[in-house]
Amino acid sequence: MKIIVPMAGRGSRLRPHTLTVPKPLIPIAGKPIVQRLVEDIAKVAGEKIDEIAFIIGDFGPEVEASLIKIAEKLGAKGTVYTQDEPLGTAHAIKCAEASMQGDVVVAFADTLFKTDFILDKNSDGVIWVKKVEDPSAFGVVKLDDYGFITDFVEKPKEFVSDLAIIGIYYFNSAEKLMSEINHIMDNDIKFGGEYQLTTALENLRQKGAKFSLGKVDDWMDCGNKNATVETNGKVLEYERDNLSQYPASAKIENCMIIPPCFIGENVEIYNSKIGPGVSIGNNTKVINSNIDNSLIQENTVIDHGNLSNSMIGNSAQYFGVSREISLGDFSVLDFVSNKSNH
Repeated sequence: MKIIVPMAGRGSRLRPHTLTVPKPLIPIAGKPIVQRLVEDIAKVAGEKIDEIAFIIGDFGPEVEASLIKIAEKLGAKGTVYTQDEPLGTAHAIKCAEASMQGDVVVAFADTLFKTDFILDKNSDGVIWVKKVEDPSAFGVVKLDDYGFITDFVEKPKEFVSDLAIIGIYYFNSAEKLMSEINHIMDNDIKFGGEYQLTTALENLRQKGAKFSLGKVDDWMDCGNKNATVETNGKVLEYERDNLSQYPASAKIENCMIIPPCFIGENVEIYNSKIGPGVSIGNNTKVINSNIDNSLIQENTVIDHGNLSNSMIGNSAQYFGVSREISLGDFSVLDFVSNKSNH
């Protein structure tokens, strides 16, 4: 089986954090979003993953290398394709056409999920869904009495169903999906100005393909700062038991740590209260601070921080007062001294 991961979006809703790091590589509880995604898919698939193909924008060679490493950690071959212009979800998959053989999972890389279902590979495809309160913001599916999908409806104005498509799909034949995508693009069939995967799904269904459901228990969005901080908190809660030990390289003195928290390698924390729901990346230093429900990346310094529901990037420096904040990579925010440098 292969996993196809379109992730070319610029992540504009999560700026400034995505100016330097693509959104799927932002760590949640110490592990990049996209790594969590493919590991969780591999568990649900219950079989060896042969290849993971990532479709990216112009993110540069460092990003490509880190994606290939993520694939190799799962024992899979990593392949990177580029989507030069955002022409829609179907077009993103078209960019990876050379990898589209056999059975595949297509997973758009800005969501995480929690589930314990095992993938049913007997149907032509499985659409992963989550029950939602307001379906009008999502693509939804309608079912027949046997649990097979009868309709795909994009952002319904009137109530059709409360089962939202979360952006993860299984296809037992990548070739059949590809032929529908090629048909859409050859005939310039667009929805909202883009080539949509849901159009290909609907065409396959009309030709007799049977799609079943994979219901997830939790669906976690990483679309913007608030959602990402909330997802970080949920993942920490799910992994609470694995996070009770902090690395030996961390120095924690005169501190109160309220679990669940993730603390990376070589972190230094002095005279501070941390948690619950805090992730602190490698080589970060926290002094005289009070931090809860926040995500702090690597190589960052926080001094006199009083932070809640906040997200701080890599190599940032924060010397300060209390507020809710989203501080990007390499930023310096200093409320304490008159000096510009520390």
